[in-house]
Amino acid sequence: MPSKTPATLEVRVAVPTDVAGILTLISRAYPGIENYSAGQVSGQINNFPQGQFVAVFEGTIVGYCASSRIDEAIALSAHDWATITGNGFGSRHDATGDWLYGIEMAVDERHRGLRIGKRLYEARRALAERLELRGIMFGGRMPGYARAKARVAGPEDYLARVEAGELRDQVIGFQLSNGFTPIGVLERYLPFDKASDGFAAHMVWRNPYVDPTEPPAFRVPRDVESVRLATVQFQARAVDDFAAFVKNVEYFVDVAAEYRSDFVVFPELFTMSLLSFEPEVLTPMQAIDRMTEHRAPIVAELSRMALRYNINIIGGSHPTRVEDGSVQNIAYVCLRDGSIHSQEKIHPTPNEAYWWKIKGGNSVDVIQTDVGPIGVLICYDSEFPELARRLVDEGARIIFVPFCTDNRQGYMRVRYCAQARAIENQCFVVLSGNVGNLPGVDNMDIQYAQSCILTPCDFPFARDGIAAEASENIETVTIADVNLADLTWARAEGTVRNLADRRFDLYRIEWKEGGKRESITPESKPRGTKAPGGG
Repeated sequence: MPSKTPATLEVRVAVPTDVAGILTLISRAYPGIENYSAGQVSGQINNFPQGQFVAVFEGTIVGYCASSRIDEAIALSAHDWATITGNGFGSRHDATGDWLYGIEMAVDERHRGLRIGKRLYEARRALAERLELRGIMFGGRMPGYARAKARVAGPEDYLARVEAGELRDQVIGFQLSNGFTPIGVLERYLPFDKASDGFAAHMVWRNPYVDPTEPPAFRVPRDVESVRLATVQFQARAVDDFAAFVKNVEYFVDVAAEYRSDFVVFPELFTMSLLSFEPEVLTPMQAIDRMTEHRAPIVAELSRMALRYNINIIGGSHPTRVEDGSVQNIAYVCLRDGSIHSQEKIHPTPNEAYWWKIKGGNSVDVIQTDVGPIGVLICYDSEFPELARRLVDEGARIIFVPFCTDNRQGYMRVRYCAQARAIENQCFVVLSGNVGNLPGVDNMDIQYAQSCILTPCDFPFARDGIAAEASENIETVTIADVNLADLTWARAEGTVRNLADRRFDLYRIEWKEGGKRESITPESKPRGTKAPGGG
């Protein structure tokens, strides 16, 4: 009889594919407490990949701890959990921070005997030592305080008596046994933590290998993480059939791949040329139904090209009817690993909503690629700063903006807002638009574009915040190399540090998961022509 394979327990760095397992663990470890969103856990992993650990037992995630680097002045001052963790996304991470800050620790109760918490603390401590940080800090829950409240003089007294061994608190006791020392109490740290009455113990472990009298001198190395971006300024033209359209698209994919681009992006609604070979002029709803028939074939072709040419394709956008019967404007992202992702347009323009009955999507999230997380904002969405901020909180460093504008005013709205998104989020933003005209296809009469690749405005970047841009209104491909490491430097040591300098104590974005799609009423009919409206 073969011997049974011994059970295995592994502690390793968390990766994006662990997100679902981490959420399952946390819901089990903290029943009755609102769980993270998938975007928050993705943000923790993407913003500081080294600092997140999972414990895996027989293929199942049974432990998770999340961390970020924080400047000493912030870590030692009074704070709450939401402020210091960037609302749970880990977006307060400072690459030059001299302390490791604990965001989360969760262990599956069913496997407590495996000393999972201790193993995770050891992994976190080893990281602090390897990075030569001053130590580790976090706010520790005090779940016994509410019960003992009537018998102590306050949270400070309760903490002192637990430390002296006069009272027992399972969480604080565990942290004390792992070498952490309380240096005070944090008020309203987790207001919803009723067992702790909202208080937390301000816990510290000091790295014995670092001289506390020596001033920290962390600098972000000027590394190179080069990514080549290609944006296609696509000519709207009549085609004889589906194959002819695919041939036009594949030509540009081939060109971008020949230049060894990592990404190629097409414009919003670039697939509307598929209506040009219809024998009769279609009503808007007939056009949507016909485009829905083209959806699966065009996604299959884009995925084939991504694999064949070894390039990540941002497939502009394609209007289509989805399973619930609503009409959506969707960007299909086909990666060179064979995976296919989609991003709905969140804000249809008034013209889109009225003529085509397009409704806004409900979620915007990062897409994991072989060169890191990216985001997609379709045209008008770039004019809503909350969306780009959510993507960057989740770790996006490149945001792609496929757009379709009929005139210069519409184009400039998208362009100016995209440049603002690059500056305020310290990220790269890539625009791709249509040019020319498409006679016989409603809403695509004329096009105006000047596609471009935009950067933050600081020393490592192009003088005007423009890595490259196309000439106006001609069909062309624009290519530029960008260095993702420059973003890391700018966020930590730049002249301004928009992400780090946010007033987390004053404002934050609350995202309602699974929101309701809004439709447009007859009274809100837009003025003017049936043009897309252009952002």
